[in-house]
Amino acid sequence: MSSAELRVHDLVGIGFGPSNLALAIALREHRARTGDPIDAVFLEKQPAFGWHRGMLLEGTTMQVSFLKDLVTMRNPVSEYGFLSYLHDKGRMPDFINHKSMFPSRLEFHDYLEWAAAAFTDEVEYGSEVVAVTPVVVEGVVEFLDVVVRQGDGTDELTTRRARNLVIAAGLEPVLPAGVVTDERIWHSEELLDKLPGLNEPRRVVIVGAGQSAAEVTDHLHSTFPDAEVCAVFAKYGYTPADDSSFANRIFDPVAVDHYFEAPDGVKERLDAYHASTNYSVVDLEVIDELYRRHYQEKVQGRERLRILNASRLVEVAKDESGIRATVEFLPTGKTTVLDTDVIVYATGYRPGDPLTLLGATGEYCDLLPSGKVRIDRNYEIATSEAMRCGVYVQGATEHTHGLTSTLLSNTAIRAGEIVNAVAGRLRNRESYAYSS
Repeated sequence: MSSAELRVHDLVGIGFGPSNLALAIALREHRARTGDPIDAVFLEKQPAFGWHRGMLLEGTTMQVSFLKDLVTMRNPVSEYGFLSYLHDKGRMPDFINHKSMFPSRLEFHDYLEWAAAAFTDEVEYGSEVVAVTPVVVEGVVEFLDVVVRQGDGTDELTTRRARNLVIAAGLEPVLPAGVVTDERIWHSEELLDKLPGLNEPRRVVIVGAGQSAAEVTDHLHSTFPDAEVCAVFAKYGYTPADDSSFANRIFDPVAVDHYFEAPDGVKERLDAYHASTNYSVVDLEVIDELYRRHYQEKVQGRERLRILNASRLVEVAKDESGIRATVEFLPTGKTTVLDTDVIVYATGYRPGDPLTLLGATGEYCDLLPSGKVRIDRNYEIATSEAMRCGVYVQGATEHTHGLTSTLLSNTAIRAGEIVNAVAGRLRNRESYAYSS
């Protein structure tokens, strides 16, 4: 197919996790409400819908209320809400009797899969975006060509042409410099994928002090009753997450407006004040449970759960028999050598840089002094006048919109704002075409 024959979509979405799933719902509800169809297609490199599958641990719960699902904060009567899911599954009374605002992670993932099943005709799974190329007509970028590698084993490249682009490529796992994962060194996101190949370990080491690290420690300690489980982190103890009522106002939709409009100095102070709501913190119940086990083992005289606090992993050596990990106690510099079968790095995630994905299209994007992209309030990347396409971002906006903007708490509202922005841009585009 020649370039001129390519179908032009009003919107191409890169990624189909919760953010772009919420966008697909908002687009459908926009059409039902206004009669204004927006032609959209979503490209997802995974072969099927999945969200942090490697950490769907038994017994873990969501850290946000079920009311902060894909739609309810934007449209409480939506048919795609968590309550509609419960009704469809016949579990509404059971969930109410459970007396919890926080469903299990497994159940919430099932809800997401349930919602995603309604959009299979709009998603191309097994499609990895490898390039975004500007299509220039008379000196102006009229369209964006999204080049896709198919994951069917053929590595065939296809192209989707768009008037608007929404990037929701998710988070990238973070590892310490020089660390490469393999069959014995994992990032926590791989946990459930890798565990079936681990046969009765003698010892495992977990690096990190956040929620994932604590959950991995808990899970491995319960799963392998004869193994020694060593948690290594630089703090003296896990830090409780601040989920108190007033602090939770940082997750209110209006907090995005406050942050976006605030001076840079205020932004920095808000970041410092409220990091404890989300970063390197752990739910207090999990902390208390780990401490209970740790103390009980001391009483029993067999400490399987070892907490190597105020410590860091300084050296890792591998041979055929396993891994030799050297841990330094920071106050004294004393080192301890641990022969272990596996090291799990629960060292968090970072958002992908949109410029990496945009390639040549990034040349039209405005940058802040920090080198990051400038993003307008409606989540559109600011661009030069030569760009007539809208490029929107879901997830990589903390530097401009604050902590709230990137999280599940704001997903429903953010999706609605992007749909409104895209719809307005398309109307303006039609007016421009008619007048010219």
